Amino acid sequence: MRFLLFICSCFLVFNSIAQVPNSWLKKADFLGSKREQAVGFSIGDKGYIATGVDTSETVKNDLWEYNSITDSWTQRADLPSTARRSAFGFSLNGLGYVGGGVNADEAQLGNVLTDFWEYNPTTNTWVAKAVFPGGNGLGVYYATSFSIDNKGYVCGGKIGPNSYSNHLWEYKPSNNTWTQRSNFPGGVRYNLSSLAVGNVAYIGLGTNQDTYCNDWWQYNPGSNQWEQKTNFIGGQRGGASTFVIGENGYVCLGTNGALKDDLFMYDPDNNQWYPRANYGGSERKQAISFNIGNRAFVGTGSGVSGKKASMYEYISLDELALEEWSAIQLSVYPNPSKEKITISAGEQLITAVKIFNEAGMMAIDQLENTVQLELTLSDLPAGNYHLYVEFENGRKIAHSSFQIID
Repeated sequence: MRFLLFICSCFLVFNSIAQVPNSWLKKADFLGSKREQAVGFSIGDKGYIATGVDTSETVKNDLWEYNSITDSWTQRADLPSTARRSAFGFSLNGLGYVGGGVNADEAQLGNVLTDFWEYNPTTNTWVAKAVFPGGNGLGVYYATSFSIDNKGYVCGGKIGPNSYSNHLWEYKPSNNTWTQRSNFPGGVRYNLSSLAVGNVAYIGLGTNQDTYCNDWWQYNPGSNQWEQKTNFIGGQRGGASTFVIGENGYVCLGTNGALKDDLFMYDPDNNQWYPRANYGGSERKQAISFNIGNRAFVGTGSGVSGKKASMYEYISLDELALEEWSAIQLSVYPNPSKEKITISAGEQLITAVKIFNEAGMMAIDQLENTVQLELTLSDLPAGNYHLYVEFENGRKIAHSSFQIID
């Protein structure tokens, strides 16, 4: 009995050490083949990965289920249709949905797809549903998708090599119908990112082939209206991954020509972005993400060394019931400044400082242990900057802006 108690005690200690707030925890590798451009969604207490393209550049139609309690993967029924990559997927009312995509690694050698399928995890079966009418009836790939209030949505995407969409489509499972909604106001776009918080969605980023974007828009399904929000501070990018914990959205990874491994939190109430802990694995694009309750999982994708199978869980401050940011008032002076600024927040101990320029590029990232900090800015060009200061090792965070002048 003492031996058993010792094992349990060790497990609890290890678990408490591993679950450091605002950090990433390595999970079991995806048991299917290494891959990118797959679909990820969750149903109840399980996560799912479907389709994609593997290291041999073979497109897939398989489906895998992740059990977060046992940290294990189980293969489920294949999608009973052509294999594909860059499809869209979401879950509704205990069911999963997958559709669209392209059935070849090189799009010009394959066909863009319009079929749309519903997966029932209880019976482990797929049922064909109403064909997706987007892309002028030709289908889309590299679209983004989300679900709100018992409806699914698909936005943007690529129709062909030089043809893109800005359309938004709503799927209503109760009568198996698609309805076109108000177009995405950012213009034609593919490789967008989206997430849903409450009864509204947030959509942006992506590329129109020539230009990566960092704009961020709110969509209200009730009013069918769009509203532009604060641009993503992480810079322009496509192929990013998103998830939601509590009332906050998160955007990580992706590419702007260079692969990313960063993470940013979006606070809808304050329309503000906050940098969080970099991804636990290597930088990558086209990774999947899903939520199981208030837990977020991100993995697979394509990195510098090729396609990935690794998976990580993000441990947020929200999940551990700690303060993620507070109403701490920063003092930043002089502002504007030519050479130096001084930062303080009363008697609060500053533990880290991050500064981003208007393009979202990191200008300064350093650890501290002081109540007042003087920063030299002579190496930074004139312009507007975002300042993030962490206290209590990231349990509190405050934001301000300042300007550097010639």
